[in-house]
Amino acid sequence: MLQAAKVGRGGIVLVEGRSGAGKSRLLGMAVAAAATAGFGVAQGAADELTQLIPLAPLISALEPSGRTLPADDCLALAGPADQRLLLVERLLGPLEQRVAQGPMLLALDDVQWADPMTLVALRSMTRDLASYPLVWMLTRTTGSGDCPRLNRLFDVLERDGAIRITLEALDERAVADVVTDVLGAAPEPDVLALAGIADGNPFLLVDLLEKLKGEGVFHIADGHVGMDSARLPRAQVVTQERLNELSERTRHLLQVAAVLGRSFSVKDLAEILGESTIGLLPMVEEAMSAGIVEPAGDQLTFRHDLLWQAVVGTIPTPVRQALHRDAGEMLLKRGGSAVPAAAHLIHSAGRGDESALRGLGQAAREVLRSSPQTAADLALRALELSDPADPDWVGRAATAADALTAIGRLPEAADLARGALSKAPPAQAPHLRCALAYILLLSGRPADAVAEAESLLTQHDVPDDLRGIAEWTVCWGLICLNDFGKGRLRAESVLAERERHTDAAVVGALLLLARFAVADGRVADSFAHLHEALQIANSGTVEAIQRPYTRLLLSLNWRAMRQFEESDIAIQAAEEEIKACGLTVLAAQPALFRSVVKLAAGRLDDAAAEAQAGLMIADELGTHGFIRVGVSMLALIAMRRGDIDAAVRHIERYHSIDAAPGMLFGSVWERWVMAAVVEAQGDPDRAVDILHAIYTDKEERCWALLTTPLTAAWMTRLALATANRPYAQTIVDTVEYLAQSNPDFPALATTAAHARGILYRDPGALASAAADQPEPWARASGAEDLGVLLSTTPGASAREQAIASLDQALDGYEHIGALRDAARVRARLRALGVRRRHWAQLQRPAFGWDSLTDTERAVAVLIARGMTNRQAAARMFLSPHTVSTHLRRMFSKLDIASRVELACIVAEECPDLLKDT
Repeated sequence: MLQAAKVGRGGIVLVEGRSGAGKSRLLGMAVAAAATAGFGVAQGAADELTQLIPLAPLISALEPSGRTLPADDCLALAGPADQRLLLVERLLGPLEQRVAQGPMLLALDDVQWADPMTLVALRSMTRDLASYPLVWMLTRTTGSGDCPRLNRLFDVLERDGAIRITLEALDERAVADVVTDVLGAAPEPDVLALAGIADGNPFLLVDLLEKLKGEGVFHIADGHVGMDSARLPRAQVVTQERLNELSERTRHLLQVAAVLGRSFSVKDLAEILGESTIGLLPMVEEAMSAGIVEPAGDQLTFRHDLLWQAVVGTIPTPVRQALHRDAGEMLLKRGGSAVPAAAHLIHSAGRGDESALRGLGQAAREVLRSSPQTAADLALRALELSDPADPDWVGRAATAADALTAIGRLPEAADLARGALSKAPPAQAPHLRCALAYILLLSGRPADAVAEAESLLTQHDVPDDLRGIAEWTVCWGLICLNDFGKGRLRAESVLAERERHTDAAVVGALLLLARFAVADGRVADSFAHLHEALQIANSGTVEAIQRPYTRLLLSLNWRAMRQFEESDIAIQAAEEEIKACGLTVLAAQPALFRSVVKLAAGRLDDAAAEAQAGLMIADELGTHGFIRVGVSMLALIAMRRGDIDAAVRHIERYHSIDAAPGMLFGSVWERWVMAAVVEAQGDPDRAVDILHAIYTDKEERCWALLTTPLTAAWMTRLALATANRPYAQTIVDTVEYLAQSNPDFPALATTAAHARGILYRDPGALASAAADQPEPWARASGAEDLGVLLSTTPGASAREQAIASLDQALDGYEHIGALRDAARVRARLRALGVRRRHWAQLQRPAFGWDSLTDTERAVAVLIARGMTNRQAAARMFLSPHTVSTHLRRMFSKLDIASRVELACIVAEECPDLLKDT
C-alpha cells in the first residue's frame, strides 16, 4: 500500500485481532516504514478514557500540538448549533491540503475506543479523500464486546475496497519460530509444550519466555533449547507474577494509575495519591524496570494492553469504582472541561450521587453540539441515576431530549420532553415546550408542532429567543400544512405590527407569503418576499435555522424559472450557512437540492451523485427526516435511464422510510415521481389517482406547475391518455394563467406552449416548446410531441418534418442519457421506416477517455490543474462528495487509481486546457 501511494494511489488497511496479537506492533512498523520512505505521517490512538471526547483520536493525530479538543473549544460550541459539520471540516480541509502535497500515512490505533464522531468522520474522510495518495491504517481489538457502529464502519470500508487483516493466533510453526528468536535455539518438545500455554498470543508468548529465561528455566545444548523444570504455569499467571514481584507501594501505584487509564499523567497520579512527584520517582522507576510502564510523550503508558488489563483485574470492583469516583472528583475540582471527569464518573456514579450527576450533566452539555451521540449517552445515564423527584431531573431530561433530537431519535426525544414538561417549573417550561414543538416539526407532525408553539406564544414573559423559535415553528408548520387561510392571516398580522414581533417572526411571515405567492401564481412577489427576508436575516436577529431556508426557497424559485446558475449560487450560499450555523439537521439538503437542479440541467450523472451524497450524509449523521426527495430522485433517474426495476425498488424504499411526507418542498415532486414510475409500469389510471389533488385543487396545481414545471406537459398528456380531457384542460388553463401573470419569466410561456400544443394538437406551439425550452429533457420532449403530431399528418412534407423532430428528440434524450425515452423515440422512427443506431454504443465506449461524461472531463481538468476536491467542487457548483464520486468513476473507466495518473491522461488528451497552469 505504501509503495502504491508513492505513485499517487491511496488506500485503507484495517487490522483487527485480540489483545496481544500484534496490531500495534504492525502499525508501528508501518509508521516507521512510511517515515523512512519520506511520507508525511500522522499517528493517533483512542483509549477508554478519551472515548467521550469528540474526534479525540483524529485531533491527536492531525493537530500540530497533538492535543485533544480543549475545554474552551467545547464551551464555545454552546447554543442551538450542532457543530459536527464544522468539527469534521476543521480536520478535513487541512488534511486535504496536506496530502495534496505528497503521500501520507494516517495511522489510528485502538479504534474500538473511538468516540461516535470519530467513526462518522472516518467514513466521510476516507470517502472524500479516496483519490489522494493517503494510506489509512486502522487497528481495533476484538473479543471484548461488540460495537455495532464500529462493525458497520469496518464492513462499509471493506466493501469500498479496504484491505482487512485479521491477526489470528500463531500456528505451531510460527510459535516455534518465535521461541527460536527469543531463546536463540530450536525448541525441544517440552519447550513447545510450555509455549502452547500462551494459546498463540504473541505478547503473552514472548512475555512468558523472557521471564522464564531470566529465571534460568531453560538450557541450551547442541543448538536446541530444553527446560530444567517441568513447571507449566498459565501465561496469565506469569504476567501476574511479574506484578507480584514488585514492592507493595509500586503495585498500589500501578493500580491507581490503571484506573486513570492505559496512558496517564504523572501529575494526575501524584495528585490522586497525595504524593509529590519526587515521592513517586522510586515506584515509577521500579515499574519501568519491570517492563510494566514506559514513557509515551509527556505521559506514562502501560507497555501493553494486556498488562494494563492485568493490573485492573487485581482491583476489587468496589475499590475500582471508588477510585474512579476519586479521579472524577479530582478532575472536576480542577475546573475546565467536565468531559475527562465524566469518563470516570460514568463508571462510578451511584443513584442519587449529586456531585457525579452534576459532572455528567455538565459533560453532556459540553459535547451536545459536537458529539450529540455522546451527549445522549451521558444524559441518559444521568437520568438513570436520578430520582424523578430530584429538581434537576427536568434539566437533565431537557439535555437528553436535545441530544436525541440531534441524532434523529425523535420519538424518544418527544417522550422525554413531554415527561419533563409535566414536571417542569414555570421557568423551564418554555424551553421544553419550544423544544417539543421543534421535535414534532422534524417528526413530520406540523399540526401538533403548530399547536405546541402557539400554546407557548399565549404565555407572558417568554424570552425573545424562545419566542422567535416558536413563531418560526408556527410559520414553517403552516407552510408544511399548506394552510393558506390561516397562514396568510398570520403572516399579514405579523407584518402589520412588526415592532411587536421578533425578526424571526417577521422572516417566518415573509417566507409564508413567499410560499403563498407561488401558490397564487405571483412569482415576482415571491422573489420580493424572499429577498426582504434575506435582508432581515443578514442584518437582524434571527434564528440560525431560518438563514438556509430562505436561500433554499430562492434556489427553488430560480430552478422553477430554469435559471440554473442562480439556483446553484443560492444552494451554495445555503450550504455555507448550514455549516457556519451548525445546522446538521439540514446537512443533506444542499446535495438533494443540487440533485434536482442537475437533473433539470440534463446532467443525470451529477444528479445521481448528488442524490447519493445527500442520502449518505443523512445516513451518517442520523438526519433521516428529508431523504425521501433523494430516493425519489434516484427513482426518476433510474426510469430515465430505462431501468424500471431499479425505479420500482427506489419507490419501495421510499414507502419504507419513516419520515415526514413532503417536508421541505418535496411533496409535489415526490408525488409526480411516483406517478411517473406507475405510468411507466403501464398503469396510467393509478398515476392520475396519485396526482388527483394537483388536478383538482387550484393552489396545489399552481404550486406544482411553478415548482415542478415538467409536470405541465406530462400531466396534460397523462390526462388525455386516460380519456380525461377536463383534467388536461385544467392544467393548460392554469399554466397559461401563470405565463400571462408572470411576463418577466419567459420560461413559463414556453411551458404553457408545450401543454397547449399537446391539448390542442398545435404544431406551432410544440415547435416553440422544442426550440425555446431551457431544460434539455423538456426540449427533447417537446420535439418528440411535435414529431408524434406530425407523423399523423398526411403528406410527405409532414412525414419528413416528423422524422426531423423525432431525430431532434432522439439526439436530445441520448445526449443527457435518457435511454428509456431514446428507446421510445427510436421505436417511433422505426414505425416511420427509419432506423437509427444506438447512440451509446456508437459514440461512448465503456472505458477510456472517450467514455467520460462532460462533467467528468471538467472535473478531470480541474484536478489536473492541481485543485483539491473542495476547490473543484466550488468551481463547478457541486458538493465535494460528488467530486469524489466522479473521481472514483473516472478511475474505474480509465483503469487508474491516482490523481497523478489522471493528470498525465489529461495532459495527453487535452494539453491546451493545461497551458495556463
